[in-house]
Amino acid sequence: MRLRALAAGALALVLLTGCAQSVDPIERLGAKAAQRVRAHGPGGAAERPYRRWGLTAPLLPAPKPSRAPGAGTETDGRALPPVVSRVPTRDKVVFLTYDDGAEKDPRFVDMVRELRLPVSMFLTDRVAGPGHRRFARLQSAGASIQNHTLGHPALRGLPYAGQRAQICGQQDRLRSRFGRHPRLFRPPYGTYDTATLRAAADCGISALVLWRVSMTGDGDLTYPRGRHRLRPGDIVAVDPDGESGPTLRERTARLLRRVQGQGLTVGRLEDYV
Repeated sequence: MRLRALAAGALALVLLTGCAQSVDPIERLGAKAAQRVRAHGPGGAAERPYRRWGLTAPLLPAPKPSRAPGAGTETDGRALPPVVSRVPTRDKVVFLTYDDGAEKDPRFVDMVRELRLPVSMFLTDRVAGPGHRRFARLQSAGASIQNHTLGHPALRGLPYAGQRAQICGQQDRLRSRFGRHPRLFRPPYGTYDTATLRAAADCGISALVLWRVSMTGDGDLTYPRGRHRLRPGDIVAVDPDGESGPTLRERTARLLRRVQGQGLTVGRLEDYV
């Protein structure tokens, strides 16, 4: 009888000890696994991607466009695409645009995906050709792919046939690589003439996109004309990375902080133009 009592007491002690241990299924995964799970749980880092990219608050959602895009001019009875460097809107949005170069920063695509940045990429074939897989990942993350010519020549002064070959040729290349014809076109160096507008119209372009604000390779904002301050409707051209200085994502984070500090957010250019 005494042996049975001792055995029963030992069994009860084991059960009580087990009950005192945590029954939390996360804890049973082990310390490292629990940290990973909690990082993606309520209040975890996965719910605050803006902090991971250097922002102090999430971006505000962009409003729906408050007005329709403007019309272009006409030549010989044909409508020509408008040239825009700033969208005439009262919506508190600016537009982020990039010319080539984004594929040099492999983490930029993660930034676009996690922040849901509606950026516009203007690509030449000499860059989009070798790097089309990387740009396809950017497209999958929400970026739009737009036209920047085949070979990046200065178009102004070139014959119409040469300009048309540069623009239409890139339309076809982008269509074959990314599944759709772009609607927007940025002339290299921002230079163009009437032949450029005619060629763009014949290639299915609906607008030529310039910029009012530029972010340089060292992260400074420049304003070629107008007020030296971000304004609603501004189109911002972000230069590619240089040999030194902050990375593309670091400069983009700096720009986003400026945008937020002025009570603005980022809109999708294709919704307004």
